[in-house]
Amino acid sequence: MKKYLLYTLLAAFLVPVAAKAQFETVRDSVVQLYGVVMTSENLIGIPAVSIMVKGQNRGTLTNAEGIFSIAVLKGDQIEFSHVSYKTIVATVPRNIEGNQYSMLQLMVNDTVYLPATIIKPRPTPEQFARDFVNVDVPDDDIEIARKNTDIASRKAILKTMPGDGGEATRVQFNKIANQARYQGQTPPMNIFNPAAWADFIQSWKRGDYKKQ
Repeated sequence: MKKYLLYTLLAAFLVPVAAKAQFETVRDSVVQLYGVVMTSENLIGIPAVSIMVKGQNRGTLTNAEGIFSIAVLKGDQIEFSHVSYKTIVATVPRNIEGNQYSMLQLMVNDTVYLPATIIKPRPTPEQFARDFVNVDVPDDDIEIARKNTDIASRKAILKTMPGDGGEATRVQFNKIANQARYQGQTPPMNIFNPAAWADFIQSWKRGDYKKQ
């Protein structure tokens, strides 16, 4: 019994000490990495450079001046990538004193050579005129917006789109209000309502009840 008590006391003393030592080790290995990414030709800051820690799903982007800041661990590999520049991988030194490290990263332009394109004329002017007339020109943004906002499109969208929270709440409140208004009596029927008949006639003239 005394041995068990001794082991318990030792564990209660050593476990917090070990946990504190491990926490201090991890805290000492965390580094705030900051710096600027610039072009190697004229030392201009490069915006929107992707900065990723290799092997981990986290990173950041440079701002409009090419400046960045990210928390890393000592010894991490940092990958700098941009669509117009060659990818560079830099390593955070392990022997950093303190928890901050600055970096100036230069990137070189990446030249992409596309395959050669040969432009040939049409054999005859008649064939060119025929192809020019029959070419399918895609709609611009204004025409697409006009088609999406016409009456037929809006009616089709209203039939398939469910109501939002505000609309559902408004319908429910109207239903509760009608039940309270006609409590103890028979609700009126629209068949005897002249306004309802007028709406029905207008809908009939518009063709709302025709099969689509």
